[in-house]
Amino acid sequence: MKRLLLPLALAATLLAACAKTPEWVATWATALQVAEPHNLPPEPGLAGNSFRQIVQVSIGGTQVRLHLSNIFNETPTEILGVEIARAASAGASPDIVPGSGVTLTFGGSPSVTMAPGAEAVSDPVDFPLEARENLAITIHYGQVAPMPLTSHPGSRTTSYIALGHTQDFSAPAAKTDHWYTISAIDVKPRQPSAAIAVLGDSITDGRGTTTNGQDRWTDQLSRALLQDRRARNLAVLNFGLGGNCILRGGLGPTGQSRYERDLFGPSGVKYIILFEGTNDLGGSRDGARTAEEIEAVWTQIVQEAHARGIQVIGATVTPAKGSFYDRDGTGEHEKGRRLLNAWIRESGVFDGVIDFAAMVAGPQDPDQLDPAYLFENDWLHLNAQGYEVMGRGIDRSLFTSRR
Repeated sequence: MKRLLLPLALAATLLAACAKTPEWVATWATALQVAEPHNLPPEPGLAGNSFRQIVQVSIGGTQVRLHLSNIFNETPTEILGVEIARAASAGASPDIVPGSGVTLTFGGSPSVTMAPGAEAVSDPVDFPLEARENLAITIHYGQVAPMPLTSHPGSRTTSYIALGHTQDFSAPAAKTDHWYTISAIDVKPRQPSAAIAVLGDSITDGRGTTTNGQDRWTDQLSRALLQDRRARNLAVLNFGLGGNCILRGGLGPTGQSRYERDLFGPSGVKYIILFEGTNDLGGSRDGARTAEEIEAVWTQIVQEAHARGIQVIGATVTPAKGSFYDRDGTGEHEKGRRLLNAWIRESGVFDGVIDFAAMVAGPQDPDQLDPAYLFENDWLHLNAQGYEVMGRGIDRSLFTSRR
Protein backbone atom coordinates (compact mmCIF):
# COMPACT_ATOMS: atom_id res chain seq x y z
CA MET A 1 0.00 0.00 0.00
CA LYS A 2 2.83 2.42 0.75
CA ARG A 3 3.99 2.28 -2.86
CA LEU A 4 0.62 3.79 -3.87
CA LEU A 5 1.01 6.91 -1.71
CA LEU A 6 3.39 8.81 -4.00
CA PRO A 7 1.43 8.21 -7.20
CA LEU A 8 -1.82 9.16 -5.47
CA ALA A 9 -0.29 12.34 -4.08
CA LEU A 10 1.10 13.19 -7.49
CA ALA A 11 -2.25 12.53 -9.13
CA ALA A 12 -3.97 14.80 -6.62
CA THR A 13 -1.47 17.57 -7.37
CA LEU A 14 -2.00 17.23 -11.10
CA LEU A 15 -5.77 17.23 -10.73
CA ALA A 16 -5.60 20.40 -8.62
CA ALA A 17 -3.42 22.07 -11.24
CA CYS A 18 -5.78 21.06 -14.03
CA ALA A 19 -8.80 22.29 -12.07
CA LYS A 20 -7.32 25.76 -11.63
CA THR A 21 -9.38 28.32 -13.56
CA PRO A 22 -7.35 29.89 -16.39
CA GLU A 23 -6.78 33.63 -16.20
CA TRP A 24 -8.46 36.04 -18.60
CA VAL A 25 -6.41 36.92 -21.66
CA ALA A 26 -7.24 39.56 -24.27
CA THR A 27 -7.67 37.89 -27.66
CA TRP A 28 -8.50 41.09 -29.56
CA ALA A 29 -8.09 44.79 -28.84
CA THR A 30 -7.76 48.09 -30.66
CA ALA A 31 -6.33 51.56 -30.09
CA LEU A 32 -8.84 54.34 -29.54
CA GLN A 33 -9.07 58.01 -30.49
CA VAL A 34 -11.63 60.71 -31.16
CA ALA A 35 -13.43 60.13 -34.47
CA GLU A 36 -12.50 62.90 -36.88
CA PRO A 37 -15.42 64.57 -38.71
CA HIS A 38 -14.86 62.54 -41.89
CA ASN A 39 -14.74 59.32 -39.82
CA LEU A 40 -18.06 59.78 -38.00
CA PRO A 41 -20.86 57.22 -38.51
CA PRO A 42 -22.96 57.77 -41.64
CA GLU A 43 -26.68 58.42 -41.52
CA PRO A 44 -28.78 57.33 -39.70
CA GLY A 45 -26.06 57.48 -37.02
CA LEU A 46 -25.72 55.43 -33.84
CA ALA A 47 -28.26 57.05 -31.50
CA GLY A 48 -31.40 54.92 -31.25
CA ASN A 49 -30.08 52.39 -33.75
CA SER A 50 -28.29 49.03 -33.88
CA PHE A 51 -24.68 48.72 -34.91
CA ARG A 52 -22.97 45.45 -35.90
CA GLN A 53 -19.18 45.28 -35.85
CA ILE A 54 -17.08 42.29 -36.83
CA VAL A 55 -13.66 41.41 -35.45
CA GLN A 56 -11.37 38.46 -35.96
CA VAL A 57 -9.90 37.20 -32.69
CA SER A 58 -6.47 35.63 -32.27
CA ILE A 59 -6.75 32.81 -29.69
CA GLY A 60 -9.86 30.94 -28.56
CA GLY A 61 -11.42 30.10 -25.22
CA THR A 62 -14.46 28.82 -23.37
CA GLN A 63 -15.83 32.12 -22.07
CA VAL A 64 -15.91 35.68 -23.38
CA ARG A 65 -16.22 39.16 -21.94
CA LEU A 66 -16.42 42.40 -23.92
CA HIS A 67 -14.84 45.77 -23.11
CA LEU A 68 -16.65 48.96 -24.17
CA SER A 69 -15.20 52.46 -23.94
CA ASN A 70 -16.49 56.00 -23.65
CA ILE A 71 -13.12 57.53 -22.87
CA PHE A 72 -13.24 60.29 -25.48
CA ASN A 73 -16.95 61.06 -25.25
CA GLU A 74 -17.91 64.17 -23.30
CA THR A 75 -21.46 62.98 -22.57
CA PRO A 76 -22.89 59.65 -21.34
CA THR A 77 -23.40 56.83 -23.84
CA GLU A 78 -26.48 54.69 -23.30
CA ILE A 79 -26.23 51.03 -24.35
CA LEU A 80 -29.63 49.32 -24.38
CA GLY A 81 -28.31 45.88 -25.24
CA VAL A 82 -25.41 43.91 -26.70
CA GLU A 83 -25.25 40.51 -28.41
CA ILE A 84 -22.34 38.52 -29.73
CA ALA A 85 -22.57 35.82 -32.40
CA ARG A 86 -20.43 33.95 -34.86
CA ALA A 87 -20.06 36.07 -37.97
CA ALA A 88 -20.67 34.46 -41.34
CA SER A 89 -17.73 36.34 -42.84
CA ALA A 90 -14.73 38.45 -41.89
CA GLY A 91 -16.76 41.60 -42.52
CA ALA A 92 -18.00 41.34 -46.10
CA SER A 93 -21.59 41.04 -44.85
CA PRO A 94 -23.50 41.60 -41.58
CA ASP A 95 -24.73 37.99 -41.57
CA ILE A 96 -24.30 35.80 -38.50
CA VAL A 97 -24.46 32.05 -38.02
CA PRO A 98 -28.10 31.24 -37.09
CA GLY A 99 -28.58 30.22 -33.48
CA SER A 100 -25.12 31.36 -32.37
CA GLY A 101 -26.17 34.63 -30.70
CA VAL A 102 -25.71 35.27 -26.98
CA THR A 103 -26.92 38.30 -25.02
CA LEU A 104 -24.36 40.04 -22.82
CA THR A 105 -25.08 41.60 -19.45
CA PHE A 106 -23.35 44.24 -17.36
CA GLY A 107 -23.63 43.64 -13.63
CA GLY A 108 -26.59 41.40 -14.41
CA SER A 109 -28.38 44.02 -16.51
CA PRO A 110 -28.74 43.91 -20.32
CA SER A 111 -28.13 47.67 -20.46
CA VAL A 112 -25.37 49.97 -19.29
CA THR A 113 -24.75 53.71 -19.40
CA MET A 114 -21.15 54.80 -19.56
CA ALA A 115 -20.27 58.16 -18.07
CA PRO A 116 -17.94 60.49 -20.00
CA GLY A 117 -14.46 59.01 -19.91
CA ALA A 118 -15.68 55.70 -18.49
CA GLU A 119 -15.44 52.11 -19.66
CA ALA A 120 -17.62 49.03 -19.14
CA VAL A 121 -16.86 45.31 -19.07
CA SER A 122 -19.57 42.72 -19.66
CA ASP A 123 -20.21 39.81 -17.38
CA PRO A 124 -18.51 36.58 -18.48
CA VAL A 125 -20.60 34.42 -20.78
CA ASP A 126 -20.10 30.87 -21.97
CA PHE A 127 -19.18 31.08 -25.65
CA PRO A 128 -16.78 28.52 -27.12
CA LEU A 129 -14.54 30.60 -29.36
CA GLU A 130 -11.98 29.21 -31.78
CA ALA A 131 -8.68 30.78 -32.83
CA ARG A 132 -9.01 33.33 -35.67
CA GLU A 133 -12.80 33.09 -35.52
CA ASN A 134 -14.91 36.01 -36.74
CA LEU A 135 -17.10 37.48 -34.02
CA ALA A 136 -20.06 39.80 -34.64
CA ILE A 137 -20.81 42.35 -31.91
CA THR A 138 -24.22 44.03 -32.12
CA ILE A 139 -24.76 47.12 -29.96
CA HIS A 140 -28.19 48.71 -29.53
CA TYR A 141 -27.64 52.36 -28.70
CA GLY A 142 -29.90 54.66 -26.78
CA GLN A 143 -28.62 58.20 -26.38
CA VAL A 144 -25.14 58.87 -27.71
CA ALA A 145 -23.73 62.21 -28.77
CA PRO A 146 -22.63 62.33 -32.42
CA MET A 147 -19.28 63.86 -31.40
CA PRO A 148 -16.79 63.66 -29.87
CA LEU A 149 -17.01 59.90 -30.29
CA THR A 150 -14.65 57.15 -29.14
CA SER A 151 -13.52 55.20 -32.19
CA HIS A 152 -10.92 53.32 -34.13
CA PRO A 153 -10.93 54.83 -37.64
CA GLY A 154 -8.71 52.30 -39.42
CA SER A 155 -10.71 49.13 -38.82
CA ARG A 156 -10.10 47.78 -42.36
CA THR A 157 -13.36 45.96 -41.62
CA THR A 158 -16.91 46.91 -42.59
CA SER A 159 -19.50 47.67 -39.89
CA TYR A 160 -23.27 47.98 -40.37
CA ILE A 161 -26.02 50.28 -39.00
CA ALA A 162 -29.67 49.15 -38.88
CA LEU A 163 -32.60 51.35 -37.91
CA GLY A 164 -34.00 50.91 -34.41
CA HIS A 165 -33.40 48.24 -31.79
CA THR A 166 -33.12 45.16 -34.01
CA GLN A 167 -31.11 42.08 -34.84
CA ASP A 168 -32.33 42.13 -38.42
CA PHE A 169 -29.68 43.47 -40.76
CA SER A 170 -31.21 41.88 -43.87
CA ALA A 171 -32.59 45.21 -45.05
CA PRO A 172 -30.03 47.50 -46.69
CA ALA A 173 -27.83 48.78 -43.87
CA ALA A 174 -25.56 51.78 -43.80
CA LYS A 175 -21.92 50.74 -44.03
CA THR A 176 -18.80 52.22 -42.51
CA ASP A 177 -15.23 50.96 -42.30
CA HIS A 178 -14.73 52.09 -38.71
CA TRP A 179 -15.20 50.71 -35.21
CA TYR A 180 -16.91 52.62 -32.40
CA THR A 181 -17.22 51.96 -28.64
CA ILE A 182 -15.64 48.48 -28.65
CA SER A 183 -12.12 48.27 -27.22
CA ALA A 184 -11.21 44.66 -26.30
CA ILE A 185 -12.38 41.07 -26.03
CA ASP A 186 -11.12 38.73 -23.31
CA VAL A 187 -11.33 34.95 -23.30
CA LYS A 188 -10.94 32.28 -20.66
CA PRO A 189 -8.39 30.18 -22.57
CA ARG A 190 -8.40 26.42 -22.63
CA GLN A 191 -4.72 26.33 -21.66
CA PRO A 192 -2.29 28.77 -20.04
CA SER A 193 -2.01 31.66 -22.47
CA ALA A 194 -0.67 35.19 -22.80
CA ALA A 195 -0.88 38.21 -25.09
CA ILE A 196 1.53 40.23 -27.22
CA ALA A 197 0.63 43.94 -27.34
CA VAL A 198 1.90 45.97 -30.32
CA LEU A 199 2.28 49.76 -30.25
CA GLY A 200 2.39 51.22 -33.75
CA ASP A 201 1.21 53.62 -36.44
CA SER A 202 -0.50 53.14 -39.81
CA ILE A 203 1.88 50.35 -40.86
CA THR A 204 0.67 48.32 -37.88
CA ASP A 205 -2.91 49.56 -38.29
CA GLY A 206 -2.85 48.00 -41.76
CA ARG A 207 -2.82 50.85 -44.27
CA GLY A 208 -2.53 49.02 -47.59
CA THR A 209 -4.15 45.77 -46.49
CA THR A 210 -7.37 44.31 -47.89
CA THR A 211 -10.67 45.57 -46.45
CA ASN A 212 -12.27 42.59 -44.70
CA GLY A 213 -9.18 40.53 -45.53
CA GLN A 214 -7.76 40.55 -41.98
CA ASP A 215 -4.23 40.54 -43.40
CA ARG A 216 -2.34 43.10 -41.32
CA TRP A 217 1.16 42.02 -40.30
CA THR A 218 -0.16 41.38 -36.80
CA ASP A 219 -2.78 39.01 -38.25
CA GLN A 220 -0.04 37.18 -40.13
CA LEU A 221 2.04 36.95 -36.96
CA SER A 222 -0.95 35.51 -35.12
CA ARG A 223 -1.45 32.85 -37.79
CA ALA A 224 2.25 31.95 -37.70
CA LEU A 225 2.16 31.59 -33.91
CA LEU A 226 -0.88 29.32 -34.10
CA GLN A 227 1.06 27.00 -36.42
CA ASP A 228 3.84 26.67 -33.86
CA ARG A 229 3.01 24.30 -31.00
CA ARG A 230 5.35 26.28 -28.73
CA ALA A 231 3.52 29.57 -29.35
CA ARG A 232 -0.06 28.73 -30.32
CA ASN A 233 -1.39 30.03 -27.00
CA LEU A 234 -0.22 33.60 -27.67
CA ALA A 235 -2.73 36.30 -28.62
CA VAL A 236 -1.70 39.31 -30.71
CA LEU A 237 -3.21 42.72 -29.90
CA ASN A 238 -2.96 45.48 -32.52
CA PHE A 239 -2.65 48.99 -31.07
CA GLY A 240 -1.74 50.69 -34.31
CA LEU A 241 -3.17 54.13 -35.13
CA GLY A 242 -2.89 55.71 -38.57
CA GLY A 243 -0.87 58.93 -38.55
CA ASN A 244 0.21 58.40 -34.94
CA CYS A 245 3.34 59.87 -33.39
CA ILE A 246 5.24 58.81 -30.29
CA LEU A 247 6.27 62.25 -29.10
CA ARG A 248 3.97 65.02 -30.32
CA GLY A 249 1.55 65.92 -33.11
CA GLY A 250 0.16 63.28 -35.44
CA LEU A 251 -3.29 61.71 -35.22
CA GLY A 252 -4.81 60.32 -32.07
CA PRO A 253 -3.18 60.33 -28.62
CA THR A 254 0.60 60.10 -28.84
CA GLY A 255 2.40 56.87 -28.14
CA GLN A 256 3.90 58.22 -24.95
CA SER A 257 0.49 59.33 -23.69
CA ARG A 258 -1.35 56.08 -24.51
CA TYR A 259 1.17 53.32 -23.88
CA GLU A 260 0.18 52.72 -20.27
CA ARG A 261 -3.46 52.06 -21.24
CA ASP A 262 -2.72 50.16 -24.44
CA LEU A 263 0.26 48.08 -23.35
CA PHE A 264 -0.27 47.53 -19.65
CA GLY A 265 -4.07 47.66 -19.49
CA PRO A 266 -5.13 44.56 -21.49
CA SER A 267 -5.53 41.21 -19.76
CA GLY A 268 -2.63 38.79 -19.87
CA VAL A 269 0.04 40.83 -21.66
CA LYS A 270 3.46 39.17 -21.33
CA TYR A 271 5.18 40.62 -24.41
CA ILE A 272 5.28 44.05 -26.06
CA ILE A 273 6.44 45.01 -29.55
CA LEU A 274 7.39 48.68 -30.06
CA PHE A 275 7.21 49.62 -33.74
CA GLU A 276 6.72 53.31 -34.34
CA GLY A 277 8.63 56.46 -35.23
CA THR A 278 8.14 57.04 -38.96
CA ASN A 279 5.77 59.98 -38.44
CA ASP A 280 7.92 61.56 -35.71
CA LEU A 281 11.02 61.37 -37.89
CA GLY A 282 9.13 62.43 -41.00
CA GLY A 283 8.08 65.71 -39.42
CA SER A 284 11.42 66.38 -37.72
CA ARG A 285 13.93 69.06 -38.61
CA ASP A 286 16.53 67.40 -36.39
CA GLY A 287 16.58 63.64 -36.96
CA ALA A 288 19.26 62.93 -34.37
CA ARG A 289 17.41 64.75 -31.61
CA THR A 290 14.09 63.10 -32.49
CA ALA A 291 15.76 59.68 -32.45
CA GLU A 292 17.16 60.40 -28.98
CA GLU A 293 13.73 61.46 -27.72
CA ILE A 294 12.16 58.26 -29.05
CA GLU A 295 14.95 56.22 -27.44
CA ALA A 296 14.16 57.84 -24.09
CA VAL A 297 10.45 56.92 -24.36
CA TRP A 298 11.26 53.37 -25.45
CA THR A 299 13.69 52.98 -22.53
CA GLN A 300 11.05 54.19 -20.09
CA ILE A 301 8.51 51.72 -21.45
CA VAL A 302 11.02 48.86 -21.17
CA GLN A 303 11.78 49.75 -17.56
CA GLU A 304 8.11 49.92 -16.63
CA ALA A 305 7.36 46.70 -18.50
CA HIS A 306 10.18 44.83 -16.79
CA ALA A 307 8.87 45.97 -13.42
CA ARG A 308 5.61 44.23 -14.37
CA GLY A 309 7.33 41.08 -15.60
CA ILE A 310 6.69 41.91 -19.28
CA GLN A 311 9.32 41.47 -22.00
CA VAL A 312 9.76 44.10 -24.71
CA ILE A 313 10.78 43.57 -28.33
CA GLY A 314 12.07 46.53 -30.33
CA ALA A 315 11.28 46.74 -34.06
CA THR A 316 13.28 48.79 -36.54
CA VAL A 317 11.58 51.56 -38.53
CA THR A 318 10.94 50.63 -42.16
CA PRO A 319 12.37 52.65 -45.10
CA ALA A 320 10.61 55.79 -46.35
CA LYS A 321 12.93 56.98 -49.12
CA GLY A 322 10.83 58.31 -51.99
CA SER A 323 7.81 59.02 -49.78
CA PHE A 324 6.41 62.46 -49.02
CA TYR A 325 8.60 62.45 -45.90
CA ASP A 326 11.65 62.29 -48.14
CA ARG A 327 10.75 65.30 -50.28
CA ASP A 328 11.83 68.12 -47.98
CA GLY A 329 15.40 67.70 -49.18
CA THR A 330 16.93 67.81 -45.69
CA GLY A 331 17.60 64.09 -45.24
CA GLU A 332 16.69 64.43 -41.56
CA HIS A 333 14.12 61.60 -41.66
CA GLU A 334 16.67 59.12 -42.97
CA LYS A 335 19.38 60.38 -40.65
CA GLY A 336 17.13 59.89 -37.64
CA ARG A 337 15.88 56.52 -38.88
CA ARG A 338 19.39 55.15 -39.23
CA LEU A 339 20.38 56.35 -35.76
CA LEU A 340 17.22 54.99 -34.15
CA ASN A 341 17.50 51.63 -35.91
CA ALA A 342 21.14 51.25 -34.93
CA TRP A 343 20.19 51.92 -31.32
CA ILE A 344 17.33 49.40 -31.45
CA ARG A 345 19.65 46.73 -32.86
CA GLU A 346 22.70 47.43 -30.69
CA SER A 347 21.74 49.10 -27.41
CA GLY A 348 20.82 45.95 -25.51
CA VAL A 349 17.81 47.76 -24.02
CA PHE A 350 15.32 45.29 -25.50
CA ASP A 351 14.69 41.63 -24.76
CA GLY A 352 14.79 41.00 -28.50
CA VAL A 353 14.76 42.78 -31.85
CA ILE A 354 12.60 42.44 -34.98
CA ASP A 355 14.41 43.91 -37.97
CA PHE A 356 11.45 44.95 -40.12
CA ALA A 357 13.66 47.44 -41.99
CA ALA A 358 15.85 44.62 -43.29
CA MET A 359 12.88 42.38 -44.10
CA VAL A 360 11.24 44.81 -46.53
CA ALA A 361 14.22 46.77 -47.87
CA GLY A 362 14.71 46.98 -51.62
CA PRO A 363 17.33 44.66 -53.12
CA GLN A 364 19.04 47.57 -54.88
CA ASP A 365 18.60 50.24 -52.22
CA PRO A 366 18.20 49.25 -48.55
CA ASP A 367 17.00 52.77 -47.70
CA GLN A 368 13.91 52.23 -49.85
CA LEU A 369 11.05 49.74 -49.67
CA ASP A 370 11.16 46.76 -51.98
CA PRO A 371 9.03 47.84 -54.98
CA ALA A 372 7.25 44.46 -54.83
CA TYR A 373 5.71 45.49 -51.51
CA LEU A 374 4.51 48.98 -52.41
CA PHE A 375 0.98 50.19 -51.71
CA GLU A 376 -0.15 52.84 -54.19
CA ASN A 377 3.51 53.67 -54.84
CA ASP A 378 3.66 55.95 -51.80
CA TRP A 379 7.03 54.40 -50.74
CA LEU A 380 5.83 54.35 -47.14
CA HIS A 381 3.04 51.78 -46.74
CA LEU A 382 3.14 48.15 -47.77
CA ASN A 383 0.68 45.98 -49.64
CA ALA A 384 -0.76 42.71 -48.32
CA GLN A 385 2.25 40.78 -49.61
CA GLY A 386 4.64 43.04 -47.74
CA TYR A 387 2.70 42.69 -44.52
CA GLU A 388 2.75 38.93 -44.88
CA VAL A 389 6.53 39.04 -45.23
CA MET A 390 6.70 41.10 -42.03
CA GLY A 391 4.37 38.97 -39.92
CA ARG A 392 5.64 35.62 -41.13
CA GLY A 393 9.27 36.74 -40.95
CA ILE A 394 9.30 37.31 -37.19
CA ASP A 395 11.42 34.84 -35.23
CA ARG A 396 8.88 33.04 -33.06
CA SER A 397 11.56 32.05 -30.56
CA LEU A 398 11.42 35.66 -29.33
CA PHE A 399 8.21 34.63 -27.59
CA THR A 400 9.08 31.06 -26.58
CA SER A 401 12.70 30.79 -25.49
CA ARG A 402 12.27 32.84 -22.28
CA ARG A 403 8.85 31.65 -21.17
